[in-house]
Amino acid sequence: MISDFVYFARHENLGRLFLLILLLIVVSTIGLYLFEPDITIFNAIWWSIVTLTTVGYGDITPTTTGGRIIGIFIMFLGIGLLGTFTATVASFFVEKKMKEEKGMKSFDFEDHVILCGWNFRAREILEEFRNDPRMATKPVILIANIDSKPVDDDRLYFIQGEVTEDTLTRANLSHASSVVILGDDTLDETSRDAKVVLSVLTVESLNPNVYTVVELSTEENIKHCQRAHADEIIVGSEFSARLLARATMDHGISKVISELLSARLGNDLYKIPATEEMIGQAFLEVMTRLKREKNSIALGIHHADGTVVTNPPSDQIIQEGDEIIVITLKHESGGASGA
Repeated sequence: MISDFVYFARHENLGRLFLLILLLIVVSTIGLYLFEPDITIFNAIWWSIVTLTTVGYGDITPTTTGGRIIGIFIMFLGIGLLGTFTATVASFFVEKKMKEEKGMKSFDFEDHVILCGWNFRAREILEEFRNDPRMATKPVILIANIDSKPVDDDRLYFIQGEVTEDTLTRANLSHASSVVILGDDTLDETSRDAKVVLSVLTVESLNPNVYTVVELSTEENIKHCQRAHADEIIVGSEFSARLLARATMDHGISKVISELLSARLGNDLYKIPATEEMIGQAFLEVMTRLKREKNSIALGIHHADGTVVTNPPSDQIIQEGDEIIVITLKHESGGASGA
């Protein structure tokens, strides 16, 4: 913001305007000091500033003709200069706010999340972020082809447009921690998934190290996203169908899944980095310890190479770099990450 204001100040000649105001104060101070025999230099400065800002306390009043002429001069000229200066500075903040609301700004955040696409699922994602202590205040930059910022969230920043090299650069993709790419609901399934794959390719070409989570419509396109190096791929329709089938066979299971997936309801799924005490221990020992000390249930292991093992053998040894996937009521932010 400081650099933007400096550029704005140079473009609008704020420096010259400020110097004119300063020069007016100096001339007024010297003139009043020379014309008014009983006034000190400090009081002359005080009177010049008070008169220039139109406050006019009345504690000091020129009594000579010369002093009053200077007073008239500074009143008329000062109001114009100071008004112009104030209006110019105010216009910077108004313009900044308008650009932000219309998605025309660039951002320089680090370790932030970029959300590509806006629909009802994006709204749910944002709500889940804000209900998780790790994401409650983290900057989220939305890139979407909509007219203006869709929700009132002080930590949501908006860039208008499609997912392109330009918009991703403005979102500071090179320093982002994660990118979420959603399907475009205005397109058919084939076009929607093709657009997602193209977005993944664009993201990965600019920053191969960022963690990408993408939404697909059909399983047939998973292989294309894998070739584009997406880190996690979620097929919305397939997930919903499987959950519906499971709820039909095992009544109430959907409530369990909903609770585990929502930061707003009861227990949640998290990953806990294996501590020095855990490394070298069997999974059963770690599971027992977590339940006893943290009231958490260990479900599996996320290995350093990216593989995930759910319900591992009791004697499986925890290795350095492993993360334990747990169900827990309260997340402890110290080094943990989302499952």
